[in-house]
Amino acid sequence: MYKDLSGKTVIITGAATGLGKACALRFGSEGANVVINFHSEKQENVVQEMVNEIKDLGGVAIGVRGDVTQEEDIKALVEEAVDSFGQLDVMINNAGIENEVPSHELTLDDWNKVISTNLTGQFLGCRESIAYFLKNEIQGSIINMSSVHEIIPWPHFVHYAASKGGIKLMTQTLALEYAPKKIRINSIAPGAINTPINAEKFKDEKKKKGVIDLIPMGYIGKPEEIAAAAAWLASSEASYVTGLTLIADGGMTLYSGFQAGKG
Repeated sequence: MYKDLSGKTVIITGAATGLGKACALRFGSEGANVVINFHSEKQENVVQEMVNEIKDLGGVAIGVRGDVTQEEDIKALVEEAVDSFGQLDVMINNAGIENEVPSHELTLDDWNKVISTNLTGQFLGCRESIAYFLKNEIQGSIINMSSVHEIIPWPHFVHYAASKGGIKLMTQTLALEYAPKKIRINSIAPGAINTPINAEKFKDEKKKKGVIDLIPMGYIGKPEEIAAAAAWLASSEASYVTGLTLIADGGMTLYSGFQAGKG
């Protein structure tokens, strides 16, 4: 637990499911004010259940529907957080999508959809929160959700890998630019995590084993393990950390083929 997170206001985009949901619940358990951004009207009931669960955990939460690819929606998201809780302290740009397509068949629409959600959406979240922090002289924290695929090439997912590679240098560039203002900007690069986006693949035991074989620690990660990393990065325990990509992957990026002295 990080006592300094109690009472802080945290926006989490794409927070109705997966890593975003785990982050929302973790920050709620820290006593934070959690702004749960979600995209679809179908998610409203889930978000209301999360609001109630966070209240039971000792935090406070609201749900705010919005599309991270739209400037006005991101501006409204920040305004709603400030109107509801008085101040914004932490921005977690988590919303992201992926789909598998051989690169020579990838349409421009599919490319643009992934890039606009994963990269442009995170830029807009960074820009609006930084502008707010500067205007109000707040030493805020921003956490961008990347992936091991900012490092590991991923055939059939060129748009996703490109978006995550972009997040890496966007995070580092913004961290360097705003470090003098004590605004900390970091990212997390998860490996294989047991989230709804991966659920269908992991139902197939052969595919699941194929993934586990790539992980030196020998298991698929839990969303709560990524949420724990986010809580640390947002806390004062990480006060001297900026421009970092925190890789949480069970060792996937360590070239697992060499693990048993191979190569």
